[in-house]
Amino acid sequence: MTVHESAPVRSTTARSTTGPDDEERAPGTPAWWTRAVVYQVYPRSFADSDGDGIGDLRGILSRLDHLADLGVDVLWLSPVYPSPQHDNGYDISDYEGIDPIFGTLDDFDALLEAVHARGMKLVMDLVVNHTSDEHPWFQESRSSLTNAKRDWYWWRDPRAVAASDLPVEPAEGASPQAPTAAELPVAPVEPNDWRSAFSGPAWTFDETTGQFYLHLFAPQQPDLNWENPEVRAAVYAMMNRWLDRGVDGFRMDVINLISKNLEQVDGGAQASGIGFQMGPRLHEFLQEMHEAVFAGREADLITVGEMPGVTVDDARLFTDPSRRELDMVFQFEHVSLDQGTDKFDPRPLDLVALKRSMGRWQEGLADVGWNSLYLGNHDQPRHVSRFGDDGTYRYESATLWAAILHLHRGTPYVYQGEEIGMTNVPFAGPEDFRDIESVNYYREAVVEGGRPADEVLAGLRAMSRDNARTPVQWDATPTAGFTTGTPWIPVSPHAVEVNVEADRASGRSVFAFYQRLIELRHTDSTVALGRFTMLEPDHERLYAFTRDGDDDQLLVVGNVSGDDLEVPLLAGWAEAEVVVANYPERAAAAGQVLAPWEVRVLRARQA
Repeated sequence: MTVHESAPVRSTTARSTTGPDDEERAPGTPAWWTRAVVYQVYPRSFADSDGDGIGDLRGILSRLDHLADLGVDVLWLSPVYPSPQHDNGYDISDYEGIDPIFGTLDDFDALLEAVHARGMKLVMDLVVNHTSDEHPWFQESRSSLTNAKRDWYWWRDPRAVAASDLPVEPAEGASPQAPTAAELPVAPVEPNDWRSAFSGPAWTFDETTGQFYLHLFAPQQPDLNWENPEVRAAVYAMMNRWLDRGVDGFRMDVINLISKNLEQVDGGAQASGIGFQMGPRLHEFLQEMHEAVFAGREADLITVGEMPGVTVDDARLFTDPSRRELDMVFQFEHVSLDQGTDKFDPRPLDLVALKRSMGRWQEGLADVGWNSLYLGNHDQPRHVSRFGDDGTYRYESATLWAAILHLHRGTPYVYQGEEIGMTNVPFAGPEDFRDIESVNYYREAVVEGGRPADEVLAGLRAMSRDNARTPVQWDATPTAGFTTGTPWIPVSPHAVEVNVEADRASGRSVFAFYQRLIELRHTDSTVALGRFTMLEPDHERLYAFTRDGDDDQLLVVGNVSGDDLEVPLLAGWAEAEVVVANYPERAAAAGQVLAPWEVRVLRARQA
């Protein structure tokens, strides 16, 4: 049995030079991103160059060699545009500038040049379902009922409420009766019952014009009205200017919300939340975007759409190259399986359900479209804490999940800090949270709802987005090498042990393990394109599958538990080559028992 050691070498495999249009590639030629790995940078928390406690573009530039050494192909940059920062930059007030907290357009150009010089690409976050309420477009729109941009956002009159629906307290000694018109409540009522993703109604009343505006997220994030062709034209023009500047594509935030069901918008109290997902014109809008922005360009571009609620059948349509919509989508099915009544009601991992979900997506996009592969990002807690053991077996569970994810068919996404096994944070109390979703949830559940604070805090500690947003841990110094100032959110106390400097020097390096997986994506056709088959789908502790290439087969087996696990199917692989393993000596011995959180990737050559 041959063991291949992790190799910290950046692949020099040639990439395709065709554009995104399927007809521009030679028949049967896979797109360049089938062999690519994307790395997400959350700028506020990556690296701070000026000591103000907030990460910035020059900080990213100073750490680019870390990403080049890792071997990633694409740097996805979360929003750096001017913003009031109500939702950490996802409330944009100017689509074509850089927020001063991150730097300048010159800084951006320098970063872009340096990324390209290292053979990588840079993808921008595109947030066009909504803007900031401080964006000039919205400032004009809310100024009057007749403003030229009034219809750029969703405005509706208050809902009419029948007097019979509003009982009033009768005077002492009087019989109950319906209120007169003069007794109707003064407070206006929302046009429908849609709820914001960040708690509370999805509508806010604007005193200036006496109407409500729609915001599926915070009140400071009003939704753009994509039914208006002027809105779409303005968005496409902005996207073209960024591509002309040299960026290599877009990750599109909640892009499946841009088309609303008009009957649901005006549907009154019974309007369902499904009215703002997968609206009737979504495919039309995405095809129009492709034609207006991407068609005919010769650059190696990439588009990925974040789509809460998307199904496999939907994704086949969105990512079918012949339809010219998107290259891949982010789906949320697999990261919703451990949630109870809401996302802050965490449940233990059901491995069978996870395999069922992942297998369905692998099968569904096997012949049409393409998968994006992720477990963590800026909206998810750290997956080594969520799905693994972040204590005794932190290295083993971090590398197990890395191998399982990267050996699926699709484009893997690495979230900053994941490559060293960063963990969740032991937040002490509500004052430690910065994320608007977490802060609002605590207020609504505890302050207004009367739920026990300890119960709510336990859910927030496990699932808050802030777990992923604490500074990257570069070294063991008090501010983890992130800043010389006071970080905008405290550094995790785990940085003393878990940091880039220590991990890269370790004989059991998570970073080196990721290097090996990324190298395989670049150089191994079976890893990139091989057929996927899930094994042992009903096993509660074993994650196992094969990847079949033209002349070889890969077996991936992982023990998703803290106890030894006997795996009889390994008996037929005793002579196989060990491609990668987190217990290399055990893998080389070819035994059938997996240690806690052990993963092996084995190769058998076809006769």
